[in-house]
Amino acid sequence: MCGETIHGPPKLVRVEGAELQVCSRCEKFGTAVQQPKRTDVRRPAPAAGPAGRVAAPPQATVYRRRDMFDYMEGEIVDDYSDRIRHAREAKGLSQKDLALQMMERELLIKKIEKGELVPEEDVRKKLEKVLNIRLLETIASDAEKKGKADRLAPTLGDVTIIRKVKK
Repeated sequence: MCGETIHGPPKLVRVEGAELQVCSRCEKFGTAVQQPKRTDVRRPAPAAGPAGRVAAPPQATVYRRRDMFDYMEGEIVDDYSDRIRHAREAKGLSQKDLALQMMERELLIKKIEKGELVPEEDVRKKLEKVLNIRLLETIASDAEKKGKADRLAPTLGDVTIIRKVKK
């Protein structure tokens, strides 16, 4: 974001809905996003064929990696951190107790409650189950949106009559 070259590993943050890789100084402007753990499997070096040429590997079908939003059936509510904190406090649990019940790290719970981290699908489901809360809002279908549009009040532009000035 600042334009400088990134020294060290870049940080993945979400700024206004966009995921960016930023330097450590710019990470404070966004919300940290959990990065999936990568298991890089080393492939053996291709064997040399006749006449010392390396045979080209067959072209594999390229699949797009699915992210957490592909698995979600709705959008996470904006006040998820407040809902989680209030539900935890209502049950009389500390952050450490909640983490133990969910079998997750306490730091993860702290970051989610601060709003620094959006919970992934599996963590969200555990939170909903343990705290008996709902963190997803369902996306309204087009038919529902159309029905709501019919009930809207007229805007100022609908009621205003513009008269031309005669010269």
